[in-house]
Amino acid sequence: MTTCAVAVAWPTKPVRVIIGFPAGGPLDSHMRLLSERLGAMLGQPVVIEYRAGAGGAIGADAVAKAAPDGYTVLLANTGTMVINPALYSKLPYQTLRDFAPVARTAQQPLAMIVHPGVAAKTLPEFIALARANPGKLNYGSAGNGGISHLVPEMFKQAAGINMVHVPYKGSAPAFTDLIAGQVQFMAESIPQAAQYAKQGSVRALAVTSRERNPALPDTPTMAEAGVRNFEVVGFYGILAPAATPRETVERLSGALRQVLEDTSIRDRMIAQGADPAYLGPAAFRAFLAAEAPRWAAAVTASGAKVD
Repeated sequence: MTTCAVAVAWPTKPVRVIIGFPAGGPLDSHMRLLSERLGAMLGQPVVIEYRAGAGGAIGADAVAKAAPDGYTVLLANTGTMVINPALYSKLPYQTLRDFAPVARTAQQPLAMIVHPGVAAKTLPEFIALARANPGKLNYGSAGNGGISHLVPEMFKQAAGINMVHVPYKGSAPAFTDLIAGQVQFMAESIPQAAQYAKQGSVRALAVTSRERNPALPDTPTMAEAGVRNFEVVGFYGILAPAATPRETVERLSGALRQVLEDTSIRDRMIAQGADPAYLGPAAFRAFLAAEAPRWAAAVTASGAKVD
């Protein structure tokens, strides 16, 4: 009875959302968009706290070890939850053992983009160019083992091509070098890709989602461009410490679902490059279980490792 009484009363004080990355990044923007409305739904403030480092692992570890009372939760992304376990040999947490999935909040498709000087107007033309010039085309990424590194690695495997990886310290310098023509190819978030594609600074060849994206309506999906079974999207989601009472998890998940049904929130999310994509606790857990081996295979194929 005690657990139930505590869970029903939740929350009676502010809820802390830990983000394992610095302020000002995409996860921060995402949580800022949700936090005010979520706080109003819960009747308590939602406070964002940053614990940056180790690809989100420091923040995730802090939440895994926090009291399982619903007052400390994690906003995580693909890297933190399903890439890090394959990338880091000594990760202090296990996703499905140490966390109670609360809700997937968004999916983040990417655009496959090239410098406009590349002699390929379509994805099939780019694949043909890469096959004719093995190891001569470079792709930039925000760093080893991140989604912008692994998605092109998955593409290389799927298309049977060889490109050289050039890792940068973050997406901004990589994108700058793409525009300058120092690298030829990138997998980039859709708002950034769409903005520069409209200006003619880059050319978008395909999007990695199942459907076309409203920000790039003329850009085909990977399947439409001839690369079958290639639907690869990042995600954002909220997780709590593993032993958090089920009633608390359900209450928070239901509040997030209602926030994500708000049209103005959905429109602003899409403008930020994240598609509203709510999953409840059980469905989010199943999603994580299915995504982990996929990304682990991409990490193995890329040879990336962090100790």
